[in-house]
Amino acid sequence: MADIAHADGHHDVHESTGIDNRKLGMWVFLSSEFMFFGALISNYMLFKGRDYSAFVPAGQSVILPRELYDIPFTSVSSFVLLMSSLTMVLAHDALVSGDQNRTRIWLAATGLLGSVFIGGQVFEFTEFVQQGMTLSTNPAASAFFVLTGFHGAHVFLGILMLLSLYGISRRQGGLTESQGLNVELVGLYWHFVDIIWIVIFTIVYLIP
Repeated sequence: MADIAHADGHHDVHESTGIDNRKLGMWVFLSSEFMFFGALISNYMLFKGRDYSAFVPAGQSVILPRELYDIPFTSVSSFVLLMSSLTMVLAHDALVSGDQNRTRIWLAATGLLGSVFIGGQVFEFTEFVQQGMTLSTNPAASAFFVLTGFHGAHVFLGILMLLSLYGISRRQGGLTESQGLNVELVGLYWHFVDIIWIVIFTIVYLIP
């Protein structure tokens, strides 16, 4: 299948869809990530309500993730991550309007909000470990740490992407039209991370 090459420096466009190959590739990647997180969420739901008394010595209580959740703290952390979607949209809009300074500001703000979320997750994990729940405590704890930990890793990867765009913009004095698509692709990834967290937060923290 042939691709149409543009002499003006634009990237190839997929002939049958009319969509830039990089954007098409990102959508395919995000589709596979939805299935990946769907499997992790299903795994957590499978184990969260079981009896794990056999995993602890006689006389000791079973520690389950839902018994240690700090819903108000996690709600604030979730709100911070959701606000980062807004700053990501503002960054893309600023680039489209040709305002490079505002683009850098909003990219940096998005990365900062993502870092605050990661900091909150590290704090939460530390608290859980101090209260006796670790990755090996029981299958429910393992499923929780794996699910939320992998999401945190995706947020961290998104922060690295944002920092890369910010650094390129500073070094070049701005992002070119071709690199503008990179901002859009990172935005798609970032919105995906936020949507997945809404699902995780609802299923893991809010549903008994």
